[in-house]
Amino acid sequence: MRNRVLAYVLPIAATAGLLAGHMASTVADTPSRAVQTGSRIAVGTQYNTTHVYVRPGTTPAFAAAWKATFGGTTSTASVADVTPTPSRTKSQLIFSPVGTLSVFDFQTPIPFPFGTERTGWLMTSMPAGIQQARASGAKVIVSPFPDPVGQDAVIQFPGGVNTQLYWHTTAPAYAPLQTIPENRVYLSADAVSAFLSSYLRFTSGSVESDVLKANASEIGLPGQTFRRIRITSPFGRTVVSVTNGHLPYPYGHEITGYRVANLATTLGKAKAAGATVLSGPHLSGGRHSAVVKFPGGYVAEIHDVITG
Repeated sequence: MRNRVLAYVLPIAATAGLLAGHMASTVADTPSRAVQTGSRIAVGTQYNTTHVYVRPGTTPAFAAAWKATFGGTTSTASVADVTPTPSRTKSQLIFSPVGTLSVFDFQTPIPFPFGTERTGWLMTSMPAGIQQARASGAKVIVSPFPDPVGQDAVIQFPGGVNTQLYWHTTAPAYAPLQTIPENRVYLSADAVSAFLSSYLRFTSGSVESDVLKANASEIGLPGQTFRRIRITSPFGRTVVSVTNGHLPYPYGHEITGYRVANLATTLGKAKAAGATVLSGPHLSGGRHSAVVKFPGGYVAEIHDVITG
């Protein structure tokens, strides 16, 4: 997206060479070679950004609360047209140990279907990514469009799960994450099989666990069960919750989950920074978890993992 790539130019000019050799070998690949596996089109989990759309004028408050909760740094905020049709948004990148965020504070109405894409994934090759998407059964709902240093597109997996793909002529270079965030997907039983077939093929992912009767207190429904599928891939981690759609607020609004060392400590930092705990903490599925709403309206799941 235009705002993202413009934000990259100055901060990474001195470090882009760290990945240049890798990108030179992969970007030049033909699509037919690059689509053989998701590991050939994925660059790294630190380049998979959650797309955060905040209420107008709240970017500074959101960024400050996020950094106070998780640590990290931000790019310089800029105002640009980030869509293939005319629009204006203030945007900023947040680099934190638990995940990278692309924050959008639109000054104009948001052109459809932007705002529905949950993440942006950096591709080694845009033609390869588009070919892989179509071969896997995903739809290209926004055809590739140019930005100053690359291209962007939006694809949709079965079940209505939208993801933005992006590519840069000159490779960015970000530090590895301390923990890998989870893409949290809610699907019906009617949609899950088609989604898994497409998603696993595109990402070259594997099912880490598939629990048919997980404790539904994890999604705000104590005393009930649901199917929970955890996936790992070169694009990171994904949790698929298969439900009947009878979800209490705020479940289903949290598109990303973040792992921390200690949930109680993190929640204390979040509340002190102006965030609100909407649900939890809960203990289930080998983790303590909570759902938190940050200034600007962004809703996130946060968890720690019980070890030993």
